[in-house]
Amino acid sequence: MTNALLDHPDFLLLDNDLTTEEQALRDRIREFGAKHVLPIINDYWERAEFPEELLEPLGLLGVVGTFIEGYGCPGLSRRAAGIVARELGRIDGSVNTFFGVHSNLGMGSIYLLGNEEQRQRWLPDMAKLKKTGAFALTEPKHGSDSVSLETSARRAGDEWILNGHKRWIGNGHAGDVIVVYARDEEDGNVKAFVVEKGEDGNYPDGYRPQVITGKIGKRAILQGDIVIDNVRVPEANRLEHCESFAGVNRVLAATRGGASWEAVGHAMAGFELAANYALKREQFGAPIASYQLVQEKLATMLSDVTQLQLLCGRMAELQEKGEFTGAMASLTKMTTSRKALAICREARDMMGGNGLLLENDVARHLTDMEVISTYEGTDSMQALIVGREITGISAFTRSKPKN
Repeated sequence: MTNALLDHPDFLLLDNDLTTEEQALRDRIREFGAKHVLPIINDYWERAEFPEELLEPLGLLGVVGTFIEGYGCPGLSRRAAGIVARELGRIDGSVNTFFGVHSNLGMGSIYLLGNEEQRQRWLPDMAKLKKTGAFALTEPKHGSDSVSLETSARRAGDEWILNGHKRWIGNGHAGDVIVVYARDEEDGNVKAFVVEKGEDGNYPDGYRPQVITGKIGKRAILQGDIVIDNVRVPEANRLEHCESFAGVNRVLAATRGGASWEAVGHAMAGFELAANYALKREQFGAPIASYQLVQEKLATMLSDVTQLQLLCGRMAELQEKGEFTGAMASLTKMTTSRKALAICREARDMMGGNGLLLENDVARHLTDMEVISTYEGTDSMQALIVGREITGISAFTRSKPKN
């Protein structure tokens, strides 16, 4: 096994096909991780605190805003944006989730659904991380069926009055710019509103966020449980081009695939950690890497990592061509999540009790993969979408049983 495989597995030399700019992008993120993230992340993870000290170096990477063109954003290709998610996931899932929420979902909502004045008002500062953002869609009763969201919006002159409850909102407790999706009481359509902190650093009256505690994964990115009680938002903060849930879907389609790329990063990390540990750990008078069982496990892990790299590379190609479908996205998410989770579990098992210790990093990747298997569509939901594509029959709904 070569040192290159131990550092960053690429058995089929797929990264050789990256452009010079994409390779430089990859290397910048790896340097950022080694210099700024890995020395501190386990302490923040254990304390369940977000490492705000990373905002400045993260903002200097030239990646904030990913696919957005202009406004200080890099306008990355699908593949380049995927490399960002892969490499951040390989470093730490919490940092990647913060980045995805702020850069893709929050900024993406403003870019795709806002008018030009709104883009100019918010995106430049967000691109520099002078202001951070959040994407408030999920509710306590509506996760997989977010299309049924109940948070309401009522027009009152030049303002809108929002009422409802949002949950699992990354950075929703602290972000400066929160994109809140709510249903217009008059026409029943979903619209998007920007709730922002005032100059005093406070949210408008009635916006009451609390940090969700007790998580076993993604502990260094905080999610908010947000009560929205008669929050007044000016009409100027309603994103002009969101007139129905189709607007939400535009944002989700533009950011689709990020979780799959992140899963590849966690899978790569799991393999690297396990392989390096196996070479150093001695039992029965020899490194455990010298035993047949361990070598078979490492070979299987590397095979799965390579398959996931190929799958995400193909996803990016189809996205650039405009040929990537929702069912394809579901198959990709389902496959990458399942295999990456299995790789991280195998890596943890290979380390025995030491795999439970944060200092060996694999437990962080394992529990973060449990989270990835849930967000952007649970494993079960992805399987049902693929099943519908196969059979032509939707298994999402069934008649309610009679009392």
